[in-house]
Amino acid sequence: MKFLPIIITVLLSLIGGVTKAQYNIGHTTINFVDPDRGNRVIETEIYYPAATTGEDVPVTGGSHPVIVFGHGFVMIYSAYQNIWEHLVPQGYIMMFPRTEGNISPNHSNFGQDLRFLVGAMQSEGGDNNSLFYQSVEAKNAIMRHSMGGGSSFLAAANNNLIETVIGLAPAETNPSSIDSAVNVTVPTLIMSGEQDGVTPPGDHHIPTYNMTSASCKTFINIKGGAHCYFANSNFNCDFGETTSSSGISISRQDQHDVLFDFVELWLGYYLKDDCAQMSSFQDSLQVSNRITHQTTCPNVAATVPVIIDNAGTLESSVTGSSYQWYVDGNLISGATGMTHLPLQNGDYTIEVTNQYGCSAVSGIYTVSTGGVGIQEAINWSINVFPNPAKHQVSIQSDIKVDVTIYDYSGRAVWQGNQISSQTVDVQRWSSGTYIMEMRHDHNRIHKKLIVQ
Repeated sequence: MKFLPIIITVLLSLIGGVTKAQYNIGHTTINFVDPDRGNRVIETEIYYPAATTGEDVPVTGGSHPVIVFGHGFVMIYSAYQNIWEHLVPQGYIMMFPRTEGNISPNHSNFGQDLRFLVGAMQSEGGDNNSLFYQSVEAKNAIMRHSMGGGSSFLAAANNNLIETVIGLAPAETNPSSIDSAVNVTVPTLIMSGEQDGVTPPGDHHIPTYNMTSASCKTFINIKGGAHCYFANSNFNCDFGETTSSSGISISRQDQHDVLFDFVELWLGYYLKDDCAQMSSFQDSLQVSNRITHQTTCPNVAATVPVIIDNAGTLESSVTGSSYQWYVDGNLISGATGMTHLPLQNGDYTIEVTNQYGCSAVSGIYTVSTGGVGIQEAINWSINVFPNPAKHQVSIQSDIKVDVTIYDYSGRAVWQGNQISSQTVDVQRWSSGTYIMEMRHDHNRIHKKLIVQ
């Protein structure tokens, strides 16, 4: 659901996101042991939300989603300080394994390390001896850069513990991360620097994007962007880039800004169930002049329902996955269907949640019968014909009424006052279902109009 107008949400996202920092950053190091791989030790740096900054300080703020982050080729975890300093204060636990940092990394082992750490941190949340006891949310993401970006697809393949995977300039690996991407079905975001000569997008990032089987996937190409600019300055990465990339036309800070603008919104939806952030993400894709993009993701925003009165029974104009009715702002217990028979006078609304978990609330529909009784019949009638209509529709009433016609998004497309006989031209209207609201005194009648 869009809680802010599109322009406001886009401007907010373009200047650093709509989520404000809430927490200080705590740090600890844990040597996790994987018994299924010969007790392989995975030394991991963990940054987490805390009330005070420090080593091994208590986690604060309830439970938090987890992001497991994989470093790039011969890069150390500290090169990504820009990322943990941005995301941890917003309520994310970030894990940085230090394995496979040598000149001959084992990509398969690194991918398995990332995969293992997701489950390992969930176990920490259930261990009353752990610093993270009851502080770990059951929502996880794998996020990686370069070699780690490729390994993240090895880790995400057929992994039912993660909500999303994010690849920053993901590199092809051995075994192939591109081939593994076909088994990745969770929502996927790939971010690429246009001038990346280390892992050229056409050879690495785009094939990975094309191969993933996720029904929702987005590829963002940062204009003038680089390979190493997703991280802080790092000698090994920067040296490689100077010998392979050319035409880089933005600063490292500019690339960080684009990275956080989009990643923050993406994570806000997939790890925190904030539909407004996904709406802002999708709006920003369309208007940002700093990127080009591809996406298969549906518009998750919920359609605002209109309440229809069908002979005294109230009905939502929008079909959803779940419904909740309210009267005078109070939840009506058990009123969770698409229709509701009102048992009292008052102001009724309905909240409809769609298949993406996003909801919208209707405008108020007032039921008022002067105390005579809710089932009292309205003593005037409306005739609408033809219905369905192709060219025009006629409205005939035995009294003068005010008429508004809404499309199914809740937008008024036609209005008329004090009408008893009126013809409306609908030839240029989009085909579909419309809602006609007729008002007289405190009474309303709603009818469906089909335009073909």
